[in-house]
Amino acid sequence: MKVQRSALWLACLLPACLLLACLGFGAAGRSAADEASRYTVEDRRSGYTDLTEENQRLQNDDFANPGLLWVERGRTRWHQADGVAGKSCASCHAEATDSMRGVRTRYPRFDPARGKLINLAQQINHCRSTHMQARPLPYESEPLLDLTALIGFASRDLPVDVRIDGPVQPFFESGKAFFYQRRGQLDMACAHCHERHAGQRLRGDVISQGQINGFPVYRFTWQTLGSTHRMFEWCNTSVRAEPYPPGSDEYVNLELFLAWRGRGLPVETPAIRR
Repeated sequence: MKVQRSALWLACLLPACLLLACLGFGAAGRSAADEASRYTVEDRRSGYTDLTEENQRLQNDDFANPGLLWVERGRTRWHQADGVAGKSCASCHAEATDSMRGVRTRYPRFDPARGKLINLAQQINHCRSTHMQARPLPYESEPLLDLTALIGFASRDLPVDVRIDGPVQPFFESGKAFFYQRRGQLDMACAHCHERHAGQRLRGDVISQGQINGFPVYRFTWQTLGSTHRMFEWCNTSVRAEPYPPGSDEYVNLELFLAWRGRGLPVETPAIRR
């Protein structure tokens, strides 16, 4: 009798389990499709769409994404006093999660006081020297990457929305010209890879559109976090051209053009890339 009841119970339970499994599979499938669509705006695709599913999951998981180590260090640095004024970033801006929401989406921007284009890293150093009376952090240094990662993380999922009109326009045009200019011993421009051949394969890798909405990114090739300017250096070297120094006007102008080129794409900081 007990055996019959157990068999009857299993017979009733099995269809329910199968139904739940199918529903779960469908939900997972829909969520995966929705996740991919978030990183495509019109004809613009984030480098996220070129990642393997495994690396996409790695970026999505805040407990596994290695770039979050820099974000957490950034939280600590945000509250550390430095300089003659004895202030920290939090002294003026309180918690970065709230006060820095949306900031990453607007850089590079025109700074009227200096009469030039600046990016987020340069703005951080400007705040340090002006308000904290502290020394500027070297470009590509861990402390500067920590803070840019934290501020970028505060804007995660918001669309990139830089301005290219008014006083910004000549800098935008310079960045655009840089993108299409041939250089180096290979006589190649950025556009050759990231516009003409985007989506094709090179040595087993998919050539991305060169979007920068995820920077600073954790790149497996580097085994660390890196800025857009480190990526520009790497690309210049790859075509056997003399790279400009990080923080140079040429790279900041290019950064603006690429930010506009990826307008509407969500901030992914810190993204995972190959």
